[in-house]
Amino acid sequence: MTALTTMTMRITRPQNRALLRAPPRKRGPAPRSRPVQPTSDRLDEAALLRLMTWLSPAYPVGAFSYSSGIEWAVEAGDITDAASLQDWLAIMLAAGAGRNDGILFSETHRALARGDEGALVETAALAAALASSRERHLETTTLGRAFVDVTRAAWPCEALNRLTLLWPGPIAYPVAVGAASAGHAIPLPPALHAFLTALVSNWISAGMRLIPLGHTDGQRLIGALAPAVTATAEATLAATLDDLGSAAFRADLAGIKHESQYTRLFRS
Repeated sequence: MTALTTMTMRITRPQNRALLRAPPRKRGPAPRSRPVQPTSDRLDEAALLRLMTWLSPAYPVGAFSYSSGIEWAVEAGDITDAASLQDWLAIMLAAGAGRNDGILFSETHRALARGDEGALVETAALAAALASSRERHLETTTLGRAFVDVTRAAWPCEALNRLTLLWPGPIAYPVAVGAASAGHAIPLPPALHAFLTALVSNWISAGMRLIPLGHTDGQRLIGALAPAVTATAEATLAATLDDLGSAAFRADLAGIKHESQYTRLFRS
């Protein structure tokens, strides 16, 4: 097993406000948004249908095109089999991109749930700027824009309209899905858990094609990483933007190295 080199990176909210300024609005002042309050933390049939649809591999956002640097990790020999893929993804999830995406998802959902437009813009701006590489930025913002466009057409809600009006910049994927979940009054805990499960499943799918692995191995990995998904969901539910940071430095480097990889199947 190849151990991931770790380094902690922190960004404080004062730095966020100083460095990340929302682009000027193209329209006049928008009316105040109304808070969205789910009735409970339990999913009803309509909410379950939405989550299953939005996070399905068939949802037309193009997630299958991205590996989040896993392709370079396989090329470099860091990932060679199911065990090393599991170790790599566990760290990405608990201490890297997965954790950060969970925090951004949660903060977006909470901001819309309480009608806090300032917090929504701050979260959207930071999410777009936080990507550790050019391809990681391409990945999260391309998926985010595709998700917003498809969902506004098929599953419209005021929250997505508010997001695009208040933040005309690039929209990161966790912000887009978090906004849609809040806009349809889907409770945050199950929505976040479903989002992280889909994220890990997409990483595993990339690894299966690259190593390669069989479908049974892929399902075993999903089961093996389920406790890590639950732990990350619980941790990010209690986190704020002040807790953003990465301790998966090798995974971040993989995303950078992929940009110059000679032979590639994936866009990141």
